[in-house]
Amino acid sequence: MPRRHLHIRSADGDRLRAGFTRLRADLGLPGPFSREVLAEADAAARRGPTLTRRDLTDLPFLTIDPAESLDLDQAMHLARTDTGYRVHYAIADVAAWVTPGGALDAETMRRVETLYLPDERIPLHPPTLSEGAASLLPGQDRPALVWVLDLDAGGDLIGTDVFRALVRSRVRFDYPQVQRAIDTGTAEEPLALLAEIGLLRETLESDRGGVSLPIPEQEIVEHGDTWRLEYRAPIPAEGWNAQISLLTGIAAADLMTYAGIGILRTLPPPAPDALAQVRRVGRALDVAWPEGGTYGAVIRSLDPDNPRHAAFLEEATGLLRGAGYTAFDAGVPEQAGHAAVADEYAHVTAPLRRLVDRYAGEICVSLVAGTDVPEWVGERLHELPKAMETGDRRAHEVEREAVSLVEAVVLADHVGDEFDAVVVDLNDRGDGGTVQLAEPAVRARFDGVGLGLGERVRVRLTEADDTRRRVRFAPARMAGTADESAGRPRRDSSSEGSAEERPGSTGQGGR
Repeated sequence: MPRRHLHIRSADGDRLRAGFTRLRADLGLPGPFSREVLAEADAAARRGPTLTRRDLTDLPFLTIDPAESLDLDQAMHLARTDTGYRVHYAIADVAAWVTPGGALDAETMRRVETLYLPDERIPLHPPTLSEGAASLLPGQDRPALVWVLDLDAGGDLIGTDVFRALVRSRVRFDYPQVQRAIDTGTAEEPLALLAEIGLLRETLESDRGGVSLPIPEQEIVEHGDTWRLEYRAPIPAEGWNAQISLLTGIAAADLMTYAGIGILRTLPPPAPDALAQVRRVGRALDVAWPEGGTYGAVIRSLDPDNPRHAAFLEEATGLLRGAGYTAFDAGVPEQAGHAAVADEYAHVTAPLRRLVDRYAGEICVSLVAGTDVPEWVGERLHELPKAMETGDRRAHEVEREAVSLVEAVVLADHVGDEFDAVVVDLNDRGDGGTVQLAEPAVRARFDGVGLGLGERVRVRLTEADDTRRRVRFAPARMAGTADESAGRPRRDSSSEGSAEERPGSTGQGGR
């Protein structure tokens, strides 16, 4: 059956915009910055950065970001050394612009992180700073925390330094540009080294037992005056870029745990019963799990275009739930590791878009300099985990509800129609679950019995309500199964829902 390329017509644009307005109100999202906050940000931009710093403007940094981004947190310079590699990683020095205890400081505690909707961004900092004075835009001198990370020939970290410096990015790349340059052999150093170092770090991640789930993301894409839902699989350049961010987060965690003070991004190991459940589902779906094979190795062997593998990956997201932040100032906490990274890890590379990074970066630069951690950091250190938990939960809800709204508008005129789909999840009651449509890029609940995990099925759209941001399907008729002997494995109720995060998927150090 030919695919139907459904989209939101320009005539429905007002309906969609009204839906986003309603979504912001329903979720109580932050509105415009107050006059006081904007005035403080404008004054900081006019004043220029505070604090003394080295001059590294002669080092040709580059940035790699989505094409539309202006809030550039990170710039890098990669070089060979006699023993391996040296990574200079410049991170926007947000503390140089934000006055502790001021109106802007208080507002960032309320917002916690930048929120992304299809029709607008709700930034953590006013654009005067986040897209202007503090952003590592090309051709501009900018204050940064510069990490100097020395690697041996195998990519292992053998030396860490971090200090304040003035930097200047020379060129800005987006991910497709980087991928094309490396694939065609036209990339010159330092850009060409991104693949070399990234692949080494990916191998080390695999050896540690780290894991990323290669689940294609749903994206809301604007095409002229229409909108479409599409699946997008990350390209290798995003993974290599993410490895530089992960490397920095691991180095930061090393500094903090050695000193006994800091804030870590943590994820406990999966519970034995949850891992056993995933193994059972894998057996039912005929996913190979060799004797002695690790969970990470199994994940890396899968093809998300295979229906059985897609269902298994959805089940596996339950093992990555439970990530949080752990603050400490009197020794290393008992649970300090991040199971998906397979190491201790901290968020330090996105301070323009995430609150905790400003604090964690300040701790690290103080530790290396041998100075006391600033009082403003210590006063809030133990408030940050709860604040970040609230912010993360809100960000995930915004993303989920925005996609649900677009799904409902895309499908509004197709109630009663049938679609080809794959069952990627079953609930613990056995009376429904989640299906993934081939076209359009919709993942939604279905109600009914008789479907098996990993089966290719026909489903009928029973509801598409944009006011409730709700889409529902029901079984129609079978379109062949992935494996008739797979049975009807059910998702354990303890792992119901989506993953708290999908490490490495954003290329922005988003773990």
